Amino acid sequence: MTEHEITVECIDPVPEPGSYENKAFDPEEENTNQEIESIADEKPQSSSGLLYGLNDVPPWYLCIAFGLQHYLLAIGSLVGVPLILASMLCIPDDAMGDVGRASLISTTFVVSGACTLIQTTIGNRLPIMQGNSFSFLPPAIAILSLPHNQCPPALPTGYMNTTVTLYNDSGLIVDGEEVWHRRIREVQGAIAVAAILEVILGATGAVGFLMRFIGPLTIVPTITLIGLDLFATAATNAEVQWGIAFFTIVVLTLCSQYLKNVTIPFPKFSFRRRKCYIGKSGFFRMFPVLIALLSAWLLCYIFTITNVFPNDPTKPYYRARTDIRSNVIHNSPWFRFPYPGQWGLPVVTVGGFIGMLAAIMAGTVESIGDYHACARLADVPPPPSHALNRGIMMEGVGVMLAGLIGTGSGTTSFSQNVAAIGITRVGSRRVLQTAGVLFMILGYFSKFGSIFVTVPDPVIGGMFYIMFGMISAVGLSNLKYVDLDSNRNIFVIGVSLFMGLSVANWAKANSSAINTGVIELDQIFTIILSSAMLVGGVVGFFLDNTLPGTESERGLKAFNVHHEESENKESGDLSEIDESYNLPFPTNCCRFSRYFPFMPGYKSNVENSAEKQP
Repeated sequence: MTEHEITVECIDPVPEPGSYENKAFDPEEENTNQEIESIADEKPQSSSGLLYGLNDVPPWYLCIAFGLQHYLLAIGSLVGVPLILASMLCIPDDAMGDVGRASLISTTFVVSGACTLIQTTIGNRLPIMQGNSFSFLPPAIAILSLPHNQCPPALPTGYMNTTVTLYNDSGLIVDGEEVWHRRIREVQGAIAVAAILEVILGATGAVGFLMRFIGPLTIVPTITLIGLDLFATAATNAEVQWGIAFFTIVVLTLCSQYLKNVTIPFPKFSFRRRKCYIGKSGFFRMFPVLIALLSAWLLCYIFTITNVFPNDPTKPYYRARTDIRSNVIHNSPWFRFPYPGQWGLPVVTVGGFIGMLAAIMAGTVESIGDYHACARLADVPPPPSHALNRGIMMEGVGVMLAGLIGTGSGTTSFSQNVAAIGITRVGSRRVLQTAGVLFMILGYFSKFGSIFVTVPDPVIGGMFYIMFGMISAVGLSNLKYVDLDSNRNIFVIGVSLFMGLSVANWAKANSSAINTGVIELDQIFTIILSSAMLVGGVVGFFLDNTLPGTESERGLKAFNVHHEESENKESGDLSEIDESYNLPFPTNCCRFSRYFPFMPGYKSNVENSAEKQP
């Protein structure tokens, strides 16, 4: 053996008596219950326990590995939203429709990647993932439930001597592609125009002003009703085969709850010490959605090849087969480049715009919380006012981009990816930028997106039960800030939730009952009243701000405590504010930058008062 050869030996998982593994401090196995232990040897940990901080740049191969992990964590939501909208958009269940679903998923990947790059580069610059939001589903479904957007029946085969299935869509004879293109254009227009509000909120710094009036009793019905309003969608997919749906629910529950603290030993390699050893990883905690999806998908595949699920479209359980949409993989192009107006010129309606405003406000409030959580996990000071304003502004730009290109939904920050920072101990901005690039590459590679179209309906339905339930629970969790012994608060919560559900269900079932004589006005009222999130949020906002009650009783004091702590931390010593929030290019060359709330030179009232203190 020459001196240049490297000896690689495996460390035995059971330490020998007297070895250093038995001591109180073990540098190799100190955090064996954490993920990706081998990376810890390549770079010394910081005092906060992070392997890579916000400004650190891991090696390129580690950036790809960590970026793929973020991709897998977000894939459930990225695929779920397009599949929910597919039926509402009247995408047909044929070869052309399957390609349309694949195109919609690929577009979502590309837009999510682009928005992540925008946010991490010129937005708040925190390691935060951007993706489509469930908040935009209720108003989108309300728009698609209007009478003129009801799915048309297919014309007889061979109509007009063509082999393509045609439809009579509001008096126009069109193919299946134009049927859903017309509908998504109306959703696109509403999203793109409503996004202007979020851009203005960030550009003017008005976010802080609005948060004075938006408390837990407004947020609870708004967020909770997002999940509750979608229960019918979950049931429609699950009823295809309840056994598969329940299997998906059980696996997802086992992995995310019962097995979340179970670690799996497997061999790892230490780059610094040039040794392999046995490490442990919380695999179930990191990828519960992926495990449940693949497990149920595999079970459906087994039942398909063994013909447990019949190959007859008229028989029950047929839609649980994995091969009914397999032709989409063959029919989809290898590469596809989404672009603004790919489905046609977006159509803007007043009703759609007003309906989407509620989704914008819900996404804004959620993102502000995610920004502070991300800063804590990345071990950097809370985002200063200019970073918060710029983050909201760039998020609005991302929503506008999603509307113009046509994903059918707006974008917001992903809470599950923020939580992943605490699990992986990697808070590097470069990792999220790499993840954004991966999203775009896989989105352009449309064959990849077409694979998810073949996921059977009951598998999707089972995932929806957990995902929608979690969304509702997140909304209800804000009740911890309010005084639940107060009759006032009980009244606000009960009335807002019940009115949101009842009014929205009535409006969906009786859309023709609203008749003012003006079609445009009818559409506005129908969309507003059909969105449970909007109705419940408005009722909660009105009651909470008009009924007598103290700030402590309403929960405003406890709800804003972390924001106040952040401001106090900023005002205590402004020199401690991390330069990482500044833009990647010089901005001090412009003397007017301090007057723009989204520029690093801008100083909020808190910061100005801090400077005046001796």
